Amino acid sequence: MSAATAAALLGLAGLLPAAAVLLGRRLVVVTVRGVSMAPAYLDGDRVLVRRTARPTRGQVLVVERPAVHTRWPSGPLRAGAGARAVGQRQWLIKRVAALPGDPVPEPLLSASPLARPGPPRVPAGSLVLLGDNPQHSVDSRHFGFYPAERVLGTVVRPLRPPRTG
Repeated sequence: MSAATAAALLGLAGLLPAAAVLLGRRLVVVTVRGVSMAPAYLDGDRVLVRRTARPTRGQVLVVERPAVHTRWPSGPLRAGAGARAVGQRQWLIKRVAALPGDPVPEPLLSASPLARPGPPRVPAGSLVLLGDNPQHSVDSRHFGFYPAERVLGTVVRPLRPPRTG
């Protein structure tokens, strides 16, 4: 190996830790807990999450577990927070049913947290989130509109071997 090649490889090796830190701030691996998204995602599945994506209807998101009957224990996670900060929070995986300005989905209009006077639209800065397994999901039917600032990111893909059936 020539000296120039060795120097180039050493320079590249020096960039790898920096690239890993940058990717760690944009891509996160999260483990699914519970069966609220079965059969698409099962308890123990790991998913790759992109932290910079904007949600669209039908996408699967990882969101901070809501504070029920109390205030959030801390402010929203900042955009550049590292893996340690992400690991200190509790996360849920849910599907986007409606975005800000969208009509509240018809089956949810009678759900008490989403029932409001006036036009039934999702308020600015909020989302309607649902689990794929409604009998075992705590979601917008229970906690109402979800603050968009509490979204960790969009699920890119599962990190598991293909299931055989």
